[in-house]
Parts: sequence; C-alpha cells; structure tokens
Amino acid sequence: MTATTDGSAGATGPGTIASATANDTSTRTSTAATAGTRTGTRTGARLGTATSTEDVGAAAARATRRAVEHLLARQHDEGWWKGDLETNVTMDAEDLLLREFLGIRDAPTTEAAARHIRGEQRDDGTWATFYGGPGELSATVEAYVALRLAGDSPDAPHMARAAAWIRERGGIAAARVFTRIWLALFGWWKWDDLPELPPELIYLPHWFPLNIYDFGQWARQTVVPLTIVSAKRPVRPAPFALDELHTDPRRPNPPRPLAPAASWEGLFQRLDKALHAYHRVAPRPLRRAAMNTAARWIIERQENDGCWGGIQPPAVYSLIALHLLGYDLGHPVMRAGLASLDRFAVWREDGARMIEACQSPVWDTCLAAIALADGGLAPDHPALVKAADWLIAEQIVRPGDWSVRRPRVAPGGWAFEFHNDTYPDIDDTAEVLLALRRVKHPDPERLDAAVARGVRWTLGMQCRDGGWAAFDADNTSPFPNRLPFCDFGEVIDPPSADVTAHVVEMLAHEGLAHDPRTRRGIAWLLAEQEPSGAWFGRWGVNNVYGTGSVVPALTAAGLPVSHPAVRRAVAWLEAVQNDDGGWGEDLRSYRDEKWVGRGASTASQTAWALLALLAAGERDSAAVERGVAWLAGTQREDGSWDEPYFTGTGFPWDFSINYHLYRQVFPLTALGRYVHGEPSIGKES
Repeated sequence: MTATTDGSAGATGPGTIASATANDTSTRTSTAATAGTRTGTRTGARLGTATSTEDVGAAAARATRRAVEHLLARQHDEGWWKGDLETNVTMDAEDLLLREFLGIRDAPTTEAAARHIRGEQRDDGTWATFYGGPGELSATVEAYVALRLAGDSPDAPHMARAAAWIRERGGIAAARVFTRIWLALFGWWKWDDLPELPPELIYLPHWFPLNIYDFGQWARQTVVPLTIVSAKRPVRPAPFALDELHTDPRRPNPPRPLAPAASWEGLFQRLDKALHAYHRVAPRPLRRAAMNTAARWIIERQENDGCWGGIQPPAVYSLIALHLLGYDLGHPVMRAGLASLDRFAVWREDGARMIEACQSPVWDTCLAAIALADGGLAPDHPALVKAADWLIAEQIVRPGDWSVRRPRVAPGGWAFEFHNDTYPDIDDTAEVLLALRRVKHPDPERLDAAVARGVRWTLGMQCRDGGWAAFDADNTSPFPNRLPFCDFGEVIDPPSADVTAHVVEMLAHEGLAHDPRTRRGIAWLLAEQEPSGAWFGRWGVNNVYGTGSVVPALTAAGLPVSHPAVRRAVAWLEAVQNDDGGWGEDLRSYRDEKWVGRGASTASQTAWALLALLAAGERDSAAVERGVAWLAGTQREDGSWDEPYFTGTGFPWDFSINYHLYRQVFPLTALGRYVHGEPSIGKES
C-alpha cells in the first residue's frame, strides 16, 4: 500500500508530527497551557460558524450530509471501514529490533521506519506517547536504539539531544521492563537485572493466584511467550555499544534498596529474588516441559492470518519465543506470523512506514454504520446492508479464553480485529448489536439469529458486581499489577463504565431494560459516578468519553432526564465546555486531576459530550447549540474533520491511541441525532 489505509495523505496535519509546527516545542507548550485555561483550538476549520439557532440547524444539516457522503466514500468493497490506528514509535522501534534479532532486517524497511521515527521526534530530542504530550523515557530509549540501527550517528545533534535527556532521567536503568528486555536480547542489559518470569507459570491452576488467566487477555498473550524468553535468556551480538545511555557506564544498574518486607511492593520484590534463585536450580525436565506446554498454548492461539489476538506485542514475543525453541523462519507458524506483522505496516506517501499496534475494522465498521444510520441514511441502504453482512460473518461462534471463567456460556461475540477468534470483546459486541438493529436486512431471520447469539453471550459475561469488562468476566485479581514485571500499564480487566454503558444501552434497545441483569448494570453505573457528575473513561479519553457513554445508556434504559445522576452529568459537561464551544480532555487527566475535562477541543470529544446532552433532553440548550456550531464550523470541505489529538485509550496514560476514524464517525452520530432526533432502534422495552 502506498498511502494510509484510511485514505488520508498520512503526512498531512499534525497527526503524524511531520511538519515543523508539530515538532515545535513552544507550540506544544502553548497548546497545553491554552487547554488548561478552558480555551480550545479549532483545528481544520473550513466552513465558518453559525450564529443563530436557525443557522445552527441549517449548518448541522449541511455538515451531516457532507459527513455521510465522506463516510460512504470510505467503505471497502467488502462492506467494512478501517481507519489508521496510530500509537507511538515503540511499535516501529520494536519491529526493527525483532528483525535484527531474527536476522531479517533489510535496508528499505529500516530506512522507511527510521524516516517515521525521526519525524516524530520533538525539538528537545525526546519522543512522546501521544500528540502534544511530554517526552517519555522508554519510548525515547527505544526510538534512539532504532535510529542507531538505521545508522544515525550518536554524535548527530538529534541523537545527542536524545541521549542527554535519557541520562538526565536516570538512563536505561529507569526505563520500563519491556524496554530493558529488548536491550537484554542484544547484551545491552543483563538478564539478571530483570524481573524473573518462569515458564512453570503455565501449570498454575485457574484458581491459584497469578495463574495466566489472572492476567487480562492482552497481558496474558504477552506473558506466556515472555516466560520462554525469560528462561532462555538469549543474547545476540550487539552491533554497537550504548554507553551513552547510562548515567554511569561502569555501573549501569545502580543498586536500589528493597521496599519494606511488610509492604506489597517489598513482598513481590522478595518473591522475584526467590524466582531468580529458582532459575539457577530449576529441574531441566520440568523447565523443558513447561516451555513446550507454553509453546503449544501459543500456537493454539495463532489466528488464521498468522497473528496473535490481532495485536502487535504478543506477536513479536511469540515469534521470538518459538524461534528460541527451534522453530526456523521457514516454519509455517513463523512464516505466517511474520507475514501478519507486515500487514500492520502503513506506508506514507513520503516513504515513511508506521506500524499499527492493532487494526480495528469491526469497531470502525459498527461505529460507521451507527453514524450513517443516525445521520439519516435509509436502513435498507446498500452500504448498511453490506456492512451488516460483513459484521454477521465476523461473529465468533467458538469458545475462546473467556470460556475459562464462563464455561457454560455459549459463544456469540465479536472481536475488534479482522482475525481474533480467541478474544471477542464485550464492547465490540454491544456496539455491533446496536449497529445491526439499525439495518433493515433482506434476511431478517439471519440478522435476528446473530443478534440473539450476541445478546446471550454478553449477558453471560456479566461480572459478579453487575458491571461488564472488556474481554473476561471477573478478571480482577489484585496480584498481577503488583509484579515487578508489570510496569507497562494495566494487566487486569475489571468492569468499566464505558463498556457497561454500551451493554446497558444495547440491552435496553433489545427490550431488556427491566431484566434484572440490566438493572444490576444500571445500579453499577450509578454507583460509579464521580463526585463531579462525570464517569471515568477506561477505553476513551477520559471523563468526557465515560460521560458520553453512560448518559445515553441510562436514558435508553428508562431513567428520566430529571434523574439526579443525569442532571449532575449535564452540569459537569456544561462546566467543562471550552470557550470555543467544543469539548476536549487531555490524556494527562489520567494522572493529574487539574486536566479532567480540560484540553483543546476535538471533534470526537465534542461529539461525545453532545451525545450525552442530547440524550439528557438538552437539544435546545446553549451548550448544545455552541457544540453543534463548533462541529459544523470545523468540518473540512470534504466532509471530514482534523484531529491530531489522541482520544483513544489502550492503557490509561501508559498506552494511548489516535483512532483516525473517530474524528469522522462520532461527529456524524452527534450531528445526526441533533438533526434527526434520537434513534428509534431495536425492540420496544
């Protein structure tokens, strides 16, 4: 492919940080300061701003029509949509390190990746993990090493700035465990100085603490292959030294005192020391058997396209682990795995190559179908029927890892990706069902059967406390997050307000608003409301996303718009609206309360706020009119919106996502509901 998969020019705008403006540190600083004072930006404004109620309505109708035409033009012939999924340069750096480790790194791929990595560097020499964010140590270390692989001299100004910044922040020793594992593969870090992860973990029963099913699906798929890597401790010859990244090359890992033994941190530090001692005396037959069992577990979960779970991290570690056990690069498992990683590459028009951490066609397609239907497209429109056909074919009808905790639940969910039958998720399933109910399908029995399977599976995945998580039920063990190894973000999968809200909304539209399981979900949501009136957003940034998800669910389930929880949410949204009429929330809100509800206005976050306000009966309010006017005024002439900011979340703060289709689907949904009213879908409750 020669351009981005979502049809954009790739290098245009600040989303790829390709321009001098996007790299300018002073610009980033002023943007953050402006966002903190409640004044948003108007990225990509093209069409002017409406000034009266009548003008707002007319502008919203025009913007809706343009957005419908734009989204229709982006549908694939097979019926799906997919926007680029932009994360950070660690994906690109680790891709090069994997190729170096396997001996398959080539010059064209290296230069294309290096071009992308260089283009993301900030003027202070660092790399951030989201647009406008601060420099991040581990990302900067990995990007620096990748550019060294590409031939960039450590004496070059951009490299010297990066190395100096790394040293100022503690050097490699202060980087996350994953970064130091990659460096250990080449002898740039000692394996003895990494947390131990024994392969015998695979034998722990499901009821035992720290068994592999105590980890969330994304962490589980990563941990299992890394147990093999940890046991093997491979070292490939390093092509260069990295002394310039240590505070003191003679003591690259200065000793640190242990936490008190009575603390959880101290307990797990001492457990890690015991596991290091076990590594030296582990019975070889047991260790060999454990690694082989782990390898079978890995291979059984390889998808039809060769990937693992449809995401990049488990794929790269699985390939390394299997290669260490003797699987050569010509083996079908290895060949398919490497080919799948190539499909994660997005080639820009300037020759740069960006690696997607994941691909989101199911998610993008159901959101696009909802947007088009709410935007006024006829329910029997060929685009919607084609999308429904594709979605129905993607339904997963075999058990996956989720069945370990729910063995008696029949399958019927949807996954996020093209190929991921092992890990369907509840969020995708709820939104797919909401999308399918908007379609007048020529074979209604087929659609109804798919919906019925999806509803049954979703109900069966409810957690004991009444909420719903993303991939598993009751994946709430307190122990995995405390392991010294797990410093890279969330590793468990507890219920979240946004997922629970999408499920409650779906169940309400299926006529199940008064079902006891739905009522438990509603009670869970009401209990989770923040004192401010907002809801925390687990899979989107942040309180604006959570609130934009929950309010429509509560009102769909029958709560009156006068309910105190709804009124508190409305008051909060009105209070955090930007002066320009839009809404925005910076990712720093996950760590710093002063950023909650604050940030430059974005198309997707403005749409989320509007969805909540419209559901709360606020269509004629000044806040809604100003928000709609902002969306209409910032729309591009081609019907799209610009959005360089990251509004998606993998792990709160630790892994952030810019879904390139969010800026299209959510504004259309909000504008469509403003113009056409709230959708009437599903069954009567």
